[in-house]
Amino acid sequence: MQTLQYLRPTLYATCFFSMHVAVAMLLPAFVDLADGSPDWMVFVGVSVAVFVVSLLGILSLRQPLPRFSPRFGFLVTTVLWLSTCFVGALPFYFSALNLSFAQSVFEAVSGLTTTGSTVIAGLDNVPRGILLWRALLQFFGGIGIVAIGLFLFPFLRIGGMQLFRAESSDRSDKALPRVVQLTTALVVIYVGLNVLCTLVYAALGMTFFDAVTHAMATVSTGGFSTHDASFGFFPSPAIHWAAIVFMILGGLPFVLFVDLCVNGKLTLFNDIQVRVFVAAIVAASIALAIWLTATHDMAFHDALTHAAFNVTSIITTTGFASTDYALWGPFAVALFLILTFIGGCSGSTTGGIKIYRFIIVFAALNRSLHRLVYPNAVVPLRYGDRRVDADVFESVMTFLIAFFALLAIITVLLSLTSGLDLVTSLTGALTALCNVGPGLGDIIGPAGNFATLDDAAVWVLSAAMLLGRLEIMTILVLLSPIYWRS
Repeated sequence: MQTLQYLRPTLYATCFFSMHVAVAMLLPAFVDLADGSPDWMVFVGVSVAVFVVSLLGILSLRQPLPRFSPRFGFLVTTVLWLSTCFVGALPFYFSALNLSFAQSVFEAVSGLTTTGSTVIAGLDNVPRGILLWRALLQFFGGIGIVAIGLFLFPFLRIGGMQLFRAESSDRSDKALPRVVQLTTALVVIYVGLNVLCTLVYAALGMTFFDAVTHAMATVSTGGFSTHDASFGFFPSPAIHWAAIVFMILGGLPFVLFVDLCVNGKLTLFNDIQVRVFVAAIVAASIALAIWLTATHDMAFHDALTHAAFNVTSIITTTGFASTDYALWGPFAVALFLILTFIGGCSGSTTGGIKIYRFIIVFAALNRSLHRLVYPNAVVPLRYGDRRVDADVFESVMTFLIAFFALLAIITVLLSLTSGLDLVTSLTGALTALCNVGPGLGDIIGPAGNFATLDDAAVWVLSAAMLLGRLEIMTILVLLSPIYWRS
């Protein structure tokens, strides 16, 4: 079969990337060694084993790569993310945390997909090597999803991302002459944002270790913290506002940063999705701050800080929390449930449905209403000032149908496998598919975690996080018999 010819180069690419992941494990090993934690031997042992196996795989599988095609793209993307999740889970499994294999995979998947859900309780007492490894997984996952969101998903016509293919190419060509240089620029910008965020956090009072790990979790919009209280551990409003800024930066299209840094052109707000994204954060934050001031006897500036932080965290699918916002009342709970769906911009580190899809859907709704009044009118579907092709609209609608169908299926599976209540099952499925982190309810809410869920629920949620991170269709197409036909 035609697809089978791609298995060998896919495994080669997997081994190549796993070898680099193995080298990265030495960083937390050094930290644990310096701290006197015996887990340093776990990191070194896993690193050596994965490196040797990967090197042998590279030597035995080396051959000229095939011409890139959608079939190859779907396969290599899915296998690469799956294998990296399993490799990233090994330090958790062999550490002193006593996690089951399902829980270890869940933690690694949550890190690499920048979801931020965790099965580890008592983070304040966990060895720093493990905490650093969690942050590194989110760092790698953040830059990984930016890369495939800018270069691969538009090519594979995933979820309407082809809308940005010509735009991204045009802007990239204007900014830098070659794709390799564009990739280099994106990596430099991503690393630069992490360094800048680290310096800001440290200057505002975080320890250097907390600053490094939280910066990697902020720019990647991942949400892993080194403390059970998340950002509630840091009482400084200045730290919260700094996090708001960097979470927003992580939710913006990274290709537009290239225009700014290379050409000196501030084109961010020329993109309608950026304007809607920022407007949604501002509007929701102000509305929630007013609600808190009126109902919780809270000073407006304190209310605005907590509201803006948690609204930004949920919309950007970061998942940090400054307090248990589930206690803010029904309006706040309903608002956060809605915000969980949204996500950031295309080509960012965020998850969720994404702003541009909502813009296209509402444009289609407006066009339908116009046609009801003027049946013979020719009303093109537009995204900002650009016309939306029929195949883009079809891709967006296909994604939304698949999203809500999977949301229903995963909700039912969670209620069946673990006997979870409706709120926990629904918000657990939603936060996994949207890569947000916390759900709602007493178990997985912002003040809880996923540690008490059984292995069956953990496996379901791990699959949901991967589906959401890879825009659903990337994985679903591999389950279709037509994909494997010649």
